[in-house]
Amino acid sequence: MKKSDKIKILFGQHVKKLRQQAGMSQETFADKCGLDRTYVSGIERGIRNPTLEVIEVIARGLEIELTHLFDF
Repeated sequence: MKKSDKIKILFGQHVKKLRQQAGMSQETFADKCGLDRTYVSGIERGIRNPTLEVIEVIARGLEIELTHLFDF
């Protein structure tokens, strides 16, 4: 596994955990963020590499500070 794959997987798992803790389904979360549900699914599974802009959208959707997305 490449190092870049590992960070995508860790990030995705953390996003999923935070989303679930917030009590949101993938679909609800995606709608709140203005993202496609399949894109959110790809991020959570570590197969998508979100841009910095999308990472900011995710933080706003979770109503957390951007830095908390990297506390894993």
